[in-house]
Amino acid sequence: MQKYLETFKQMIALRGLTNHTIKSYSTYICAYLDYLETILRKNPEDVSWQELRDFIIYLQKKRSLSDRTINHCISQLRFFTLYVLHQSWDPYQLPTRKFDSFLPFVPSKLEVATFISSLPDLKQKTMVTLMYSSGLRVGEVCRLKCSDIDRLNMRIHISKSKNRSDRFAKLSPKVLPLLEEYWLTCGKPKTYLFPQQRKSGANKPIDTFYLSRHIHAHEKRLGWEHRFTCHSFRHAYGTHLYENGADLLTIKTLLGHKSLASTMIYIQLAPNAASHVLSPFDTLEDSHGL
Repeated sequence: MQKYLETFKQMIALRGLTNHTIKSYSTYICAYLDYLETILRKNPEDVSWQELRDFIIYLQKKRSLSDRTINHCISQLRFFTLYVLHQSWDPYQLPTRKFDSFLPFVPSKLEVATFISSLPDLKQKTMVTLMYSSGLRVGEVCRLKCSDIDRLNMRIHISKSKNRSDRFAKLSPKVLPLLEEYWLTCGKPKTYLFPQQRKSGANKPIDTFYLSRHIHAHEKRLGWEHRFTCHSFRHAYGTHLYENGADLLTIKTLLGHKSLASTMIYIQLAPNAASHVLSPFDTLEDSHGL
């Protein structure tokens, strides 16, 4: 089965995707190939549509996967069938799932201020502050280079963002002293602003799970319910910008969204977004005893 996996990775790489994406896309194909080898004892070319459906049911029961994740798995199977096996794909044989959508948690300004100000570690505080003050993704913060900090124009250069394009994010004047303190205190990094902690990793960016782990640990210290993720601070940035009167096109540019549809969520997340709108009930005449 290894040859199928290698071909799958090669075809993904030909699309110019990152190593992280290749690893993510390979997750369920590895599970699928293992299922074929140990349970069905078949080659991928010989698998029927019913057996593909059985695999999806098996995977969901074994790993308790969400409908959204199942769709991700089906997408990988589709790519595998088309580009590795060179067989046709029938979406009516293995349809994608409907799934519920939930609004993400957005901390208030007070919660953000309390969280950041009480962080005991200078590196963690600097990283979280950058996520909130500039709306950066955790991966963007981790990959920042010292040369990306443009003090002259008060902006941060973000290279190779999620949508594979460069952009500039705002650099808050209040963040500069914190950045300077971090840089002087934490070894004056030369290449990556937040290098790996191992001596051998001085020229490599820090791993994203470093910050995720410490954000959850700080929630626990504060005695708060487990709701924060690294992305909560990016959501808070976009939501609070909208609450402060920034227009959606400006927010879209600052966050580096590819589509305005991604930015529209902040209309729903802002608690005061529709506070000026009157309900039709409030405009009814009082003559009817209402």
